[in-house]
Amino acid sequence: MNFIFISPQFPHTYWNFCDRLRKNGVNVLGIGDGPYDEMDDRLKASLTEYYKVGSLENYDEVFRAVAFFSFKYGKMDWLESNTEYWLEQDARLRTDFNITTGAQAGEIERYKSKSAMKAYYKKAGVPTARCEKVTTLAAAEAFIARTGYPVIVKPDNGVGASHTYKLENETDLQRFFDKEETAAYVMEEFIEGKIRSYDAVIDSHGEPVFESMTAWPPSIMDIVNKQLDLGYYTAKELPKALRAVGRATVKAFEVKSRFVHLEFFELTKTKKGLGKAGDFVALEVNMRPAGGYTPDMMNYAHSTDVYQIWADMVTADRRLLPESKNPHCCVYAGRRNGYSYIHTHEEILEKYGNDIVMCEPIPEVWSGAMGNFMYTAHAADEKAAEEMIAFVQQRRETE
Repeated sequence: MNFIFISPQFPHTYWNFCDRLRKNGVNVLGIGDGPYDEMDDRLKASLTEYYKVGSLENYDEVFRAVAFFSFKYGKMDWLESNTEYWLEQDARLRTDFNITTGAQAGEIERYKSKSAMKAYYKKAGVPTARCEKVTTLAAAEAFIARTGYPVIVKPDNGVGASHTYKLENETDLQRFFDKEETAAYVMEEFIEGKIRSYDAVIDSHGEPVFESMTAWPPSIMDIVNKQLDLGYYTAKELPKALRAVGRATVKAFEVKSRFVHLEFFELTKTKKGLGKAGDFVALEVNMRPAGGYTPDMMNYAHSTDVYQIWADMVTADRRLLPESKNPHCCVYAGRRNGYSYIHTHEEILEKYGNDIVMCEPIPEVWSGAMGNFMYTAHAADEKAAEEMIAFVQQRRETE
């Protein structure tokens, strides 16, 4: 099997995907814009060959790289980046080279466009916030007249929480229209709820071979825009109700052969037209693994190897690793440079050292959302996870 992995060196933990493919007997071919000599030795050992392009943004360059591998190694069976940013380019390359194991160019819109997602949620029977494309101030005011403030505005086709805003009043609305090119934005009614993600590896029949839940803070948007500290955890168990809406969403979007990260609100109070407290409301789909170190957190929480589960899905179309018999939580607590925290690094290690599984600086490209330094640790349950986050991130009152 020939597998092209796009940008295998970033995120830096993605060498694991390539490594597990290689161990499964796959011919792994990398295309990226980073120097080969600077790559992790474990990644180098996983790749049969690496083709460096000047820029992954240059489609012609990447096309030529795929063509080179096709000429040298024969028909390509898979092409994947597992990264949100490259989903559209991945799909275009699959279409151009007749690689049928992933989404094609004509299918990617429903995965990327937040407004296009709504019809598929409806098909799944999963409620979702009212939403309209933002074009004029008058149209925005008419939408807000129906929903009331606050509202959320975000790029219709965007990655993460970048350029996402919460508008509280008319002043915020006017400021948004003065600042942004609104044609690319959508406006949604504000939902009060906890963010929970359904994370799963899906086989070629649209069936999950691995499922997990991660509990996120109420607003990644505020963490990015206000430079707050990020704390979240992968849960020990997946609630039945989240499992049900996650699987229904997978079916409606016709997801096959992918690692997915589907985000939902768990309502904290009854919302007319959407549900009662505890019900799940759709936020958005992401047809790639959860960001940052979350795949590793799933491993620690479930005593498994999601990279291997994914690779087995690719090569055997089923799960080969057994289910964990002793799941627990895995918690992430990030801190930012420039803030004064009550508890020192040494105190954190003294209190949680036996449970800490990762402890390191955050890559600069992730620092906007994740902070500058992180602690990831085992936690017995949700209460223990939240207590660790509070301990690590407690700041002095002067701040």
